[in-house]
Amino acid sequence: MRLLQLCLAISLTSGFAAIFIYITGVSTLYDKYSLTDEDLSALLSLQSNFKKCVSANGLGLHAVSGRDYCQVAIQFPSDTVPKWRDPKTGELEGLSFDFNLCEAISIWERVRNSTTILTREFIDALPNGWEEYAWRRINKGILLNHCENKTLCMEKLALVLPETPPFIPRQFDRCAVIGNSGDLLKTRFGHEIDHYDAVVRENGAPIQNYTEYVGRKSTFRLLNRGSAKALDKVAELDETEKEVLIIKTTIHDTMSKMIREVPIHNPVYLMLGASFGSAAKGTGLKALELALSVCDSVDMYGFTVDPGYKEWTRYFSESRQGHTPLHGRAYYQMMECLGLIKIHSPMRADPNRMVKWVPSRDSLTAARIASEKLLRDGAGTGDPLGVCSISKKRREQKSMKLSIVRRAAIEHQNNVKGTTMYPLEHSLGHGMLCIVPKF
Repeated sequence: MRLLQLCLAISLTSGFAAIFIYITGVSTLYDKYSLTDEDLSALLSLQSNFKKCVSANGLGLHAVSGRDYCQVAIQFPSDTVPKWRDPKTGELEGLSFDFNLCEAISIWERVRNSTTILTREFIDALPNGWEEYAWRRINKGILLNHCENKTLCMEKLALVLPETPPFIPRQFDRCAVIGNSGDLLKTRFGHEIDHYDAVVRENGAPIQNYTEYVGRKSTFRLLNRGSAKALDKVAELDETEKEVLIIKTTIHDTMSKMIREVPIHNPVYLMLGASFGSAAKGTGLKALELALSVCDSVDMYGFTVDPGYKEWTRYFSESRQGHTPLHGRAYYQMMECLGLIKIHSPMRADPNRMVKWVPSRDSLTAARIASEKLLRDGAGTGDPLGVCSISKKRREQKSMKLSIVRRAAIEHQNNVKGTTMYPLEHSLGHGMLCIVPKF
């Protein structure tokens, strides 16, 4: 009996010691970054409600806490049978995916406040913008030689390079991003999609013959490099010639020739884009990034995010294996439970469905401030301009036609004091490039 009591005492002591070490370690970690009790409370509340949101809205998914207030893992049911294999290693996709809520809040808050279209003012303001950055966005050639001949580089980019952003944050109210999943054929979302203020589509996804499923409205179309090489065919999908075509990679000679000689009358731009690190990849995520930079609210359709989704499908062609579908589904679920998007699919067909346990705007703001302190990624204050690591004066004051701009967009412009904000690429911590007005 004494031996049993001794073992129990040792176990309890070890347990308390482990808890003490964990709490002490976590406290030391956060004290190091000068987080207040309010900051810690905001992060703890975010993580707690996030787990509840995933359980309530994830259709079988659940989230568990990681080693600190920022880390979570989204897990699939154990009976899920993944089919996607890594083309390099041959390994099957896993059933658990780790995410950092602090990084996600920091990244997406910047997207909401910035432009995602590449402009000339951005390149001009960027240190060595023409020699380094512009060179990477052009089909490289010997004559360009790292844009030493700036005129030649400007000539190549001129076709797709506006002086200043053609779109501003909050310009549109409700927006829909339409994926290419075969699940779109299971529910007739077409009429519903056409009632959004702006609709974003991907690559060469057709509308004709599928309008009852995907709608007919199209405001933006985001293209990867393969689709950009067939820019003339993509432009033919839009009879109005008003659909804005946005290339997410580089401009190359084939594309330039088509714009000049076909000719293509649709507006064509390059996407600037933020960096998401090891997050879900693909055109779909970039389309959401575009939408979140110009819209108040964003809904997504056709990304096959329901249980049973094991491989990539298309509504307009035969099935094929593509991106990491389970990782993508988990990432999109994270976005929904941070209040960034709303997911629609055959199993979420009610357009009035409420996403439960989504954090309030005030809660997100408090968590963002704490996240920036923790990540050393910005000012860690309520000042939206605190993340400006490069500031340049605008060459001339832009005139905004207030009569055609939504009130929410005007309020945002007032909040940032008329500043245009561009995300700096590659990694967290790079801040933003800000073009401030002349006064």
